[in-house]
This record gives sequence, C-alpha cells and structure tokens, in this order.
Amino acid sequence: MPITRLILVFVAASAGILLAGSDGGVKPDEVLIGQCAALTGPAQGLGSGMNLGLRAALDEANAKGGVAGRKIRLKAADDAYDPEKTVDCTAKLVEEDGVFALAGFVGTPTAKVALPIVEEMKVPLIGLFTGAMLLREPVQRYVFNVRASYDDETEALVKHLTGTMGLKKIAVFYQNDSFDEAGLSGTTKALAARGMTLTAKSAFERNTLAVKTGVAAVLAADPDAVIIIGPYKPSAEFVRRAREAGMKKAVLAAISFVGTENLIADLGAQADGILISQVVPSPTDTSAPLACEFQAALKSADPKAVPSYVSFEGYLSGRVLLAALEKTGVELTREKLVHVLAQMSSFEIGGMKLGFSPQRHQASTAVYLTVVKAGKAVALGVN
Repeated sequence: MPITRLILVFVAASAGILLAGSDGGVKPDEVLIGQCAALTGPAQGLGSGMNLGLRAALDEANAKGGVAGRKIRLKAADDAYDPEKTVDCTAKLVEEDGVFALAGFVGTPTAKVALPIVEEMKVPLIGLFTGAMLLREPVQRYVFNVRASYDDETEALVKHLTGTMGLKKIAVFYQNDSFDEAGLSGTTKALAARGMTLTAKSAFERNTLAVKTGVAAVLAADPDAVIIIGPYKPSAEFVRRAREAGMKKAVLAAISFVGTENLIADLGAQADGILISQVVPSPTDTSAPLACEFQAALKSADPKAVPSYVSFEGYLSGRVLLAALEKTGVELTREKLVHVLAQMSSFEIGGMKLGFSPQRHQASTAVYLTVVKAGKAVALGVN
C-alpha cells in the first residue's frame, strides 16, 4: 500500500472517519466546493491566483442566481505547496467541512498525494494547476483536468526551440520531486522524437532557492537553450544567477507553472526574452470573448486585481465546473457529476473549445507560446 494511503487510513481511523461517507456539501440553497492550494510560501502567487480566478467564476454565476437555484460557495485552505499539508487539508475539507467537490489544487507533488484521498472518498476533483501525466495516464475516475499537459507544453517549446529557432543543445533545470517526472520527462520525450537528447539537466529542491549547484551544472554544458520547470521564485533565482555567471546567449524558456506575471514581477527587466508556454489565451486580450468575460468577472470579484494567466486558468476551471453542475441538474450527486463530466465530449466556453470523454479526462490540449518583452508576455502563436 502506498505511503500516502497508509497516512490517509491512519488519519481516518484515528479521527473516526468513514472514507466512503455519503455525499456532502449539497443543501437546498448551496453547493460547497473545496480548494487546497499554496496561499502562503514561495508558490503563494500561484495558489492565490487560482483562488481568485475560481472565486471570480463562482461569484459571476451566483450573481445570476447560481446553478439550479443553489449558490456555489468556495472554501479554500492553505497547503503552502507542501504535500504533507495537502493530505490533511484534503481530508479535512471532505470529512469535516463537508465539501461536495474539489477544485483548483496547485502543483504536481501536492496533487500526487491528493489522488488516493480523492479515490477513497470518491470526490470529484476538477481543474488542477498542473500538467502532470500521472493525473492523466491512466485516467483517474474522479480527476478532471482542464488545461493542457506538461507533455503538450514541452513539446511546443522543444518544437519552437529546435525547429523555428534551429537550436541543438537543450538543457533542463527542474524541481527535484514528482514535478520533474512531468516536465523533465516531457522534454526528454519531445527531444527523442527528433532524434535528440538532453545536453544537461540539474535540479533544485521544492520550496527552496538553492539553485547555485544547478546553475553551475547547466553553465558547464554551454547549452543553446534551457527549459526551466518550477515555480516563479526558484526560477527567477536561476535566471539571475545564470546571467550573473555569464549565461548571456542561451535562450531561457519556462512552462506555465512558473506563473508568468509573478516571474516578471520578480525579475523585472531581466525577464525580457524568456519564452513561456501558456495553457490559456492572453488574459488581457479584448478581442477574445472568454478573456473579456474573465476581465469583467475579475473586476467584479476584486476591482483592484490585475488579470493574469494563473487567475485566468482558475476562472476557466471554475467555468468548466459550473457547466458540469448545470448539466447535472437539481438531483446532485458526486457520481452523477462524474458521469456528466465524462460525457461532455464537445463544448465551448467563451469561444474556447473543450471536451472530455471516459477515456480522456483532459478538456484542452491548446498551448500558447509567449515571449516576455518590456515586462509583458507577448503571444508567439498557438500550437
């Protein structure tokens, strides 16, 4: 039995928890949704962004009367991007707080330990801020991903770096935990498909800024490009130290989990030129219906908030959850919601095409490449 299951069973037994309890979180006038995310710590910007986007979507729906006469309420808890806290957080939300479903979790290592809990408690988990394949293959019955995978993102980056830009020597700087199984693996597969291998790889530990050794290892390989797989704080530290150490010509790229606006705010002018793959369109686009709807909902939820890629993803995840709740109807059960989600084979939200199936719990494969120019992420195109 995996260690996370042992932990869960021990916690459940000691607290008198029945894992297969009845559906909770549904009242005549309310549905309660739970979120565990990094609301403090070095990944705080990511958790707060997802939380803001989710709240904007739910507030927007509630202002129109909710779903089937019920208001949709979000209860968020902080796991500080720490898997041990995620275990406690998830179990508490379901068993003590009585949420009906979960949404907006942040990160691969945290999602990994939430999986056995979700499976045991049979609670739907929708719209996680991670592209890890462990959430996608094999299909997890109670997990529904909205965004593209890290395989999708790294394929798009490698295609651009090696194809469009003609670069040959690609290195990876990554977080040394289950996150590396996702981003590093995706990059390796994308290179292998082109008959190429990694020039170098180096790692840092989660929730630290210990990047010095990693910088030295990558620098020694003299790469043409470095794909960075991590949240904004250590990624920014890597960029600063690498450039201080003399890495001037190598192209730097990052996947969406970096938190674009947080990275730019941390690095300032040093962020210019960094390629970043995104899984939602530009949050400031005034020509795209979905972006316009997001901007209006965000302004209503928090007039001072600035649109970001992370909060836009949170909003999209919230909209997908709301669409599924609407289709499920008044007689709301978790199993019915899971069935409805799996049958939503083709639908649109604000012009963005999405779709699930029983064999594929990932609604979108779209990747949008951007490059930072003058402190803003500018679109390169859609892959």
